[in-house]
Amino acid sequence: FHVPSLEELAGVLQKGLKENFADVQVSVVDCPDLTKEPFNFPAKGICGKPRIADVGGVPYLIPLVQKEKVYDLNRVAKDIELPGAFILGAGAASSKVLGINAEFIPIVQTKSEKKPAVNGSYIAQINPADKGCLLEKYSSKYTDCEFGLLANLYASEGQPGKVIEVKANGRTGELNFVTCLRQTLEKHYGEKPVGMGGTFIIQKGKAKIHIMPPEFSACPLNTDEDVNNWLKFFEMKAPLICQPVIVSRDPGFDLRVEHTHCFSHHGEGGHYHQDTSPDSVQYLGYFQPAELLFRIDRPPETHLVGRD
Repeated sequence: FHVPSLEELAGVLQKGLKENFADVQVSVVDCPDLTKEPFNFPAKGICGKPRIADVGGVPYLIPLVQKEKVYDLNRVAKDIELPGAFILGAGAASSKVLGINAEFIPIVQTKSEKKPAVNGSYIAQINPADKGCLLEKYSSKYTDCEFGLLANLYASEGQPGKVIEVKANGRTGELNFVTCLRQTLEKHYGEKPVGMGGTFIIQKGKAKIHIMPPEFSACPLNTDEDVNNWLKFFEMKAPLICQPVIVSRDPGFDLRVEHTHCFSHHGEGGHYHQDTSPDSVQYLGYFQPAELLFRIDRPPETHLVGRD
């Protein structure tokens, strides 16, 4: 990855976000203590050897699922040469562990020689009782660090340090917050890919979120329309704590260039698409540019369906 300085990045993002939000303030700050509310993460920060891993991919889910694709976050940490890494991001749950399909919101301090893993992840699934969202803490039911099919992960040593703080209120443009960040980077850095990860809170307003149904599709999902008809969409309310993984452009590794999952303390969570209350929405985020990119188990046959 091309790694700009935090000051330069803050300036670039300030300018780009202004085109899509009424009120924007981007600055370099000390990372807040992420072990505290509302995050309650198992690590204090998102700094130290930051890197991005794109594991598996959408072609393992659609057109038809390949259920044997199961991964382990402790193994991923070793594969990206950072055992004990603190990992955030978006992925699919392991259907081998859960018995069903669900959204995975990874928040894991992976195991090191000195300490066992601390799994603060969430899973969002369709509630069999009322077809609403059922959000659960992963560790309340399971003891592993597995996931399935695909994940986009931001990993670091989980240290405190300087980060980019982004405040953006009142959406005036069409782009969602994450796409606006990514396109701003792509526009400015062009051929040089820039990766970024971290966490942001939708502090006010509502958002369009999807959750995959518990059963994988028996019919092949061949188009984006097929996929959208299969997914279940919800409007969920703030505050939502989101974990984005962003790559400004794909340098030819069949990457998913943006992917964001979110959780909350009021029982809602899933895959973030867009806020649905542009006038009142408030975003507050903390980001760090990644130094390295790892592509793990890239699908040999690919397509561009179901990537947004």
